[in-house]
Amino acid sequence: MTTPPSPHAPFRRIHGTVLTGAVAVCLLLAGCSGTGDSGSGPGTDAAGAGSTGRLKIAMVTHASKGDAFWVLVKKGAEAAAAKDGVELTYTSDPDATGQAELVRDAIRDGVDGIALTLAKPDAMKAPIAQAKSSDIPVVGLNSGIDSWQSDGVLEFFGQDESVAGRAVGEKLDALQAKHALCVIHERGNVALEARCAGVKKTFTGETDILYVDGTDMNAVAAGVTDRLKQDPSIDEVVMLGADFALSAVKSVKAAASKARVATFDLNSALVKAVQSGDVQFAVDQQPYLQGYLAVDSLWLYKTNGNISGGGVAPVLTGPAFVTKTNVGAVAKFAANGTR
Repeated sequence: MTTPPSPHAPFRRIHGTVLTGAVAVCLLLAGCSGTGDSGSGPGTDAAGAGSTGRLKIAMVTHASKGDAFWVLVKKGAEAAAAKDGVELTYTSDPDATGQAELVRDAIRDGVDGIALTLAKPDAMKAPIAQAKSSDIPVVGLNSGIDSWQSDGVLEFFGQDESVAGRAVGEKLDALQAKHALCVIHERGNVALEARCAGVKKTFTGETDILYVDGTDMNAVAAGVTDRLKQDPSIDEVVMLGADFALSAVKSVKAAASKARVATFDLNSALVKAVQSGDVQFAVDQQPYLQGYLAVDSLWLYKTNGNISGGGVAPVLTGPAFVTKTNVGAVAKFAANGTR
């Protein structure tokens, strides 16, 4: 179902995910979120009230509603906020203009630090500059490893998507694949584009690129199914997200194709698909760790002047291959909702 970005309200008027002290610890121990929602759609989620005198940190991502990947990022951020005793507000908007405005809302709210994603780096330059002029440190996570320094971000936590893509291409060669279909579910997202470009660079077989509308899972499934029916020579479908990979498994069956499915990113349902053999492998960039480190790094910077990577190198959280032979090592953590 297509879920268009909803209009964002000023930061002060949105019910944000605010974690602080005992409230946050209680929520984490109870294993529940503040609203029962995924926390990954445009807008924010409430998880407690802020307390005067604590550091206020805003996390602003490009997450779309219902994407399980961002649930893991948010959980990691919440865990760090609980440990550090800071107030955390999480907001998101898949539209670059909307995300930029959410950053400006955070600045107007007088936060002490901002963690953001750089899926569309050019859209973030102005709000990042505005934050810096207000003496608000900004760190990056997940997307934008090639842009964080030029955009003026203090630190970056994530995966080098070009490296990850090249590693996938090499693995496809090792698996003796001949014709890969790499499916990009958000046109212009620098991280997704880099993944498929990396695959194409090292894979010695043929690589086709297919663009689909990631906000409409039915459209994703239909697009993959149609392409597989049109070209039976495709023997590998490379998806760029766990939920999309599960959709591709259905597409392969619907098209009566012999293609195998591989993917970037991981969640509990994807772990089961790897265990069953429905998905060959997943590339794990550890989203929980990205969220955790981004929040914790801002606390460390504000309280002790620390800068991870010295401000000159990113802190890499991936890639790591999860296959049927090693998936058991992460399965129990995935069942807990943290991998």
